[in-house]
Amino acid sequence: MKTTYQILFTFLVIIITTVVVQAQPGMPSAPSQAPIDGGLGLLAVAGGAYAWKKLKERKE
Repeated sequence: MKTTYQILFTFLVIIITTVVVQAQPGMPSAPSQAPIDGGLGLLAVAGGAYAWKKLKERKE
């Protein structure tokens, strides 16, 4: 009798979980991507040059 209740309980949990998971809203749409153009590229080059300068000063 105890085994029957365990099987029934397990079955009900699986069914309820399946229904709850299916009731969730869908995935959101992909966010719009930010363009990486001249300004950000120049900032990256300037940061690289500054890092290179600092490394060169550290070696001297």
